[in-house]
This record gives sequence, C-alpha cells and structure tokens, in this order.
Amino acid sequence: MTNQTVENYLKCIYSLQEGEPVSTNAIAERMDTKASSVTDMLKKLSSRGLVNYVKYQGVSLTKDGQSIAVRIIRKHRLWEVFLVEKLSFKWDEVHVIAEQLEHIDSPELTRRLDEFLDFPRYDPHGDPIPDEQGRVLDKIKTCALSELVAQDCVMVVGVNDSSAAFLQYLEKMN
Repeated sequence: MTNQTVENYLKCIYSLQEGEPVSTNAIAERMDTKASSVTDMLKKLSSRGLVNYVKYQGVSLTKDGQSIAVRIIRKHRLWEVFLVEKLSFKWDEVHVIAEQLEHIDSPELTRRLDEFLDFPRYDPHGDPIPDEQGRVLDKIKTCALSELVAQDCVMVVGVNDSSAAFLQYLEKMN
C-alpha cells in the first residue's frame, strides 16, 4: 500500500530517468520542493525497496517501484482520456484533475475505465497509455517540429510541453 506522496515521487523519478540515475536536484526541481526533503523521502523509498538510492549518485526505480509508477501513469492517462472524451474538458484542463483521480486504488475501476474508453492507446497529449501489464504496445517514432525541413509531411501526435498555457496557445492557434 502506498500513499499519494510516495506515488508522486515514484512517478516523478520514472518520468525523469532515461537509463541513468536521477539526481536529487532534478526531483526537487520537478516537484518544487527542497533537495533535503527529497533526500529524506528517497531514504524512506529505499528502505521500502522501491528505489535504489546512493547518496551523490542519484536514484533509480526498483522493479516494484517501476511497477507502481507505471500503474499510476496508466490511471492518470486513462482519466485524462475520460475527462476529454466523455466529459468534454479541454486538454489543458485535465492534468490537475487526473492528478487527483490517479490515486484511487481500485484495479477494477481502472480495468472498467479502460474498457469503457475502448482501450485507448494514447492520452489527449499524445502520451502512450501502458496496458494492464505495464507495457507500452505502440511506440511511435517522433521528432521535434524544429528538426523538420520545409515540405516534410508529418502528423502531430503529441506535445512535450503539456502546461496549460502552452496547450491554450495551441488551441488558440488551431
């Protein structure tokens, strides 16, 4: 059993790690907290077997920590799809609400939500939704628009910046 704070830390570490241990400062910046608070939490997560933490060398998720993080991300993205498709929220409005809903601990609710939504593969921002086993089935090859040249034919499938201000700007620009 985990609490919201633990889940948020694991989700943060998951989103920051790219094959390398994540620094305490990177986590503190992303979570808008002090590095000393992050260090305290990492010690607690390490004692619970959710992270591998070595002082001054960063942190990585254990198999159990990764499993929890992916489960939370799955729920978050499913809730975003539900809020946009079924309740007509705009894509810039759903993140904060999904942050609250993702902590509901009901595998059956998540399973039924996924089924109700007809098993979506991507959230409204283009991020892949892991399946029940935590796998991302379809990884789309992506690149930044700035990497393209005139006359390239592409389809925009997602955005890296999902801040409300940026999403509102894109909406305004159609």
